[in-house]
This record gives sequence, structure tokens and C-alpha cells, in this order.
Amino acid sequence: MRSYWLFSNFLDRYFRISQRGSTIPREIIAGLTIFGAMAYIIAINPAILASIGLDRHDMVMTTIAGAAAGTLIMALWARLPIALAPAMSSNVLFAQVIVQQAHIKVATAFTVVFLSGIFFTLLSLTRIRLKIVRGFPPAIILGIQVAIGIFIARIGLIESGIAISSPHGLTFAPLSDPLVIFSLCGLLLCALLNILKVPAGLLLTIIIMTIIGLFISDQHGHSVTALPSQLIDWPHYPTQFLFPFDFHDFFSHIGLLLPITLYVLLSDFFDATATMLSVTHRAGLSGTPEHPELDHRAFTADGAASVVGATLGTCTVSAYLESLAGAEAGGRTGLSAFIVALLFVLSCVFWPLIICIPSLATAPVLVMVGLSMLSSLSRLPNRIEDAITPLTMLLISAVTGNFMLSLACGMLLYTGIIIALRQFKRLTPIVIGLDITFFCYMILQSHF
Repeated sequence: MRSYWLFSNFLDRYFRISQRGSTIPREIIAGLTIFGAMAYIIAINPAILASIGLDRHDMVMTTIAGAAAGTLIMALWARLPIALAPAMSSNVLFAQVIVQQAHIKVATAFTVVFLSGIFFTLLSLTRIRLKIVRGFPPAIILGIQVAIGIFIARIGLIESGIAISSPHGLTFAPLSDPLVIFSLCGLLLCALLNILKVPAGLLLTIIIMTIIGLFISDQHGHSVTALPSQLIDWPHYPTQFLFPFDFHDFFSHIGLLLPITLYVLLSDFFDATATMLSVTHRAGLSGTPEHPELDHRAFTADGAASVVGATLGTCTVSAYLESLAGAEAGGRTGLSAFIVALLFVLSCVFWPLIICIPSLATAPVLVMVGLSMLSSLSRLPNRIEDAITPLTMLLISAVTGNFMLSLACGMLLYTGIIIALRQFKRLTPIVIGLDITFFCYMILQSHF
């Protein structure tokens, strides 16, 4: 009993659990919730990378290793409730653009990821990243929060099957589909548990939906929750993917690969920064008198994770939006992230069982978390010139599903407004630098 007390006391002091108004059980539940919401990456990332000829099982192991290592760095160094894993945008760029369209060798593509991660980390170590974040105008900070909120809710609606593609964009799915009714019931369940403040309500939603999915079939007659043929799979790490770089080929094609490397760097830099800002703000760890801003260690941990991910043989490891589910569940410290890292380590054996969690089970959680972030709209300024930027970012993110595009457009619109109003004092060097950066990003994106 004394050893348990000592261990609990150590965890409390190391992660500052009581200081941040949390408890060990709450942090554990938050960690379980985050993992439940992002476990799909164990299946999706290998599937995307297998499309370019890489072995799927090998990619399962590198995905797990990258997620566990990156999250552990964030948990123990920055001590924040933020989980990391190979980024969905990065893996698609890696497979479809760099390897398939540009016809770059896989080893060279990993070199692109590694070098962008090195630059990423250097920006964090020199605190340039922190200065950039400090330079974000309040209108852009608010825009980031609401744009990410609608973005993650949009993802949830699509994954649940409630919103489907049509010639005119997204439309409501036909109610004649039983799975749509199932998804709507899951959304109602998640909302009720949240309103009633049921402990671990988000995690309970995932568990209940997964269990019910065993008894519900899709249009092809398959169960929504499909149990694997085997529950465990003893791991073997593909050592050929440790340090899988080809620097000679990279510099031989530097003219082609340098713009791609810059694009990867800009995408991951601002996407991860916005994610961490949103998670810590939702957890009350930034934007408050007690915690005015993110600690530079958070940025360093995120940058180091991107380097480690490439070294382990996977695409860029970055902060995950699903961490917001943990913040919503009460996660306030790195113990939540540590639990996620531990679960990723365990998943190297139990991954066949873990990936059977269907997207319909996690989708209601994403919708609810996204809606809760839209509560930031209560801080919308009354003056139209201050409100139009965050509202435009919200609209672009909702319609296009492209958060980075909404951020770029929001920044350029903000600058245009202050120039039109001749408020040149607000045109700081950071704002001008961000405008140039986002303008370059949009040019690069038009090519890729």
C-alpha cells in the first residue's frame, strides 16, 4: 500500500496532476479515450503506404513505433496531453505525390521526411516557432480554434456515413440506410452522456458502439465490427526500415525535391502548431492567466518526434487532433499521453483486435469534440472587421475540408483588412512573414 502511495505521489508531482486540477483516474480515462479515437491509424497508415509496394505488416510495426516514440517524447518532456502518430496528410503526400507522381524512390522519400523534420526541430530549438506563435493575431487564434472544431466535426460526419459525397458537395445520407440510423443513435448517445456529465462518456460511446456493431450488418452483409481471425500477432520489427535514407539520390534530384521538402515542412509546421494550440487551449493550458502560452518544450518534442518517425521508417509523426477527445474527457497532463504511448506499445501484439474498432464508433466522439470547440464563437468580436477573419476560416474549413487552406486564406484576409483600414501598426514583421509563407504554401499546393 505504501509503495502504491509513493508511486501515485511521484506521478502527481512529475506530471503536476493536482496542480492542473486533475486526477490519476481521469488522466487514465483521457488516455484511453485518445487511443480509442486514433487507433484507426494502425490500420490506415499501413494501407496507404502498402499502396506503393511496402509490406503492410512491416508498416504496422513502423506506424506503432513512430506513434509510441513520438507520444512518449511529448508525455515525458513536454508533459502535455497530446498524442502523436504518423500524420494522415503526410502519409498521403508521401505515397501519392512523392513516390507515385514524382517517381521518387522510397528511401529518398524518407530522406525528404527526415530533412523536413530536422528543419522543423531546429525552428523549435531556436524558439523561432514560439515567436511565430506569439505573433499570431487574436483573430487568427480564434479562427484556428473554430476552424479546427468544424474540421474535426466534418471528419466525424463523413466517417459516420451521415454526410456523403454528391455532385454538389456533401449531402445528408439517405435515412433508409440502417447504418445512418445507427450513426445518428451513436451521436445522440454521445451527446446525452456529455450533457449528463457521465464519467468517461466519450470512451463509453466508443465501447458501446463497437459492441453493438457486432450485431449490425452493412449493405454487403458484413458486421460493422468485424472480429479478426486472430486476436494477437507476435511482433517483428523490420530492421531494414531503420535509418532508411538515400541522401545521394536526394541531392541528385535537389531541384525537384527541395520544393517538396519545403511543402512538407510548411504543412506539418502549421498543422501541428494549430493542433497543439487547440488542444492546450481546450485543456485550459494556454490562453489563460495561469498558462498564457505553450511551453517551448512542446514544440521541441513535436519536432523531435518528426525526426524519430522518419528514422524508424514511417512518414512524419505529428500531433493528432484526436487529442482533443482526451482534453474533453478531462486530460490535463502528460500522463494521458503516456497512457496512449503505453497502449501503442501493447498494440504491437494486439493490433489485429484493436483495429476492429469501426470508424462508426469513433465518429460520434469526433463530432461532439468538434461541436464543443465551436463554443469559442462566444468570444467572437462585435466589430465586423475583427469577426470576418475567424468566420471566413470557419466557412472555408467547413466547405472544403482543408484546414491549412482556411488558415492561409484567413491570414491573407486579415492583412488585407488592416491595410484597407490603414491600421499599419498591426502589420508586424511576424504578420508580413506569415503572409509571405502562406502565399508560398498556396503556390506549392497548386502544383502538388
